[in-house]
Amino acid sequence: MRADRLLALLLLLQNRGRLTAPELAEELEVSVRTVYRDVEALSAAGVPVCAERGPAGGFRLMDGYRTRLTGLTDDEADSLSLAGMPAAAAELGLGAELATAQLKLGAALPAGLGERSRRIQERFHLDAAGWFVAADPAPLLPGIADAVWRRRLLSAHYARWGGEVRRTLHPLGLVLKAGNWYLVAAADGTPRTYRVTRFLDVTVLDEPAARPEGFDLAAYWQEASRDLAARVLRGRARLRVSRAGLRLLPALFGAAGARAHGSAGAPDPDGWVEVDLEVETLPVAVADILRLGLQAEVLGPPELRTAVAQTVTGLAQRYA
Repeated sequence: MRADRLLALLLLLQNRGRLTAPELAEELEVSVRTVYRDVEALSAAGVPVCAERGPAGGFRLMDGYRTRLTGLTDDEADSLSLAGMPAAAAELGLGAELATAQLKLGAALPAGLGERSRRIQERFHLDAAGWFVAADPAPLLPGIADAVWRRRLLSAHYARWGGEVRRTLHPLGLVLKAGNWYLVAAADGTPRTYRVTRFLDVTVLDEPAARPEGFDLAAYWQEASRDLAARVLRGRARLRVSRAGLRLLPALFGAAGARAHGSAGAPDPDGWVEVDLEVETLPVAVADILRLGLQAEVLGPPELRTAVAQTVTGLAQRYA
């Protein structure tokens, strides 16, 4: 571990120039005292580390010095597919490997390209989670990821809506959607989707997993997402919404809300418009539409209008 840390320290100085001991300690997640010891070790090994005192001081490499120790390990190479997603890499147990791999790549780039790469990292950031929604903890994710990386069978205990099941799965890939992880795996030869947080226990078996020839994870996920939307959004509500309600539709209902926004007719004298909104089952639709508050009125179907009216009446009685 210390050899890896020394290399990381060397590459930090090469990529970023002068850095203070506290800055290095924060990057390497060690104490300042450890940084001083590591700098001494590098100097003793012949690396020309210069220490500069004063407010603008710190450590830097002698002008013109560049290391060629930039080869990637297998894990570091694997982690590069998660470049730009450090939080996801950390959840998969590849956070340290990704950080080191990025340092090595930066060290291998010519000076001009290295600076461009650093500017991109400083100016662009991907946050995959949704607003105000905390992703469920996934303590079994590293073990599941290990089975995916090494193409090994996974013995799983899984909690479905209808009860718990035990299955032997052939892992095909992991998908991060809105801050939550999903495992795509084959059971009985058919790919299925499993939410990682619903696994109760997993064991990676020392047997190779089968992968269907030509399986495309991205294409599978796109098709599965369309199928899910078609199964879930089976109803349609006719709403009359205010200007404020119309603006809220995409924010509250996502793609379905955007389509409803696009279906808006001409406004009436009060500025209200009629839209068609795709909805789920009746109880879910009632709860969703009530999020619009006084900015919407259900025109149809009749059973949805009645259900919303009954809910509002019940709430009024409860809070009278």
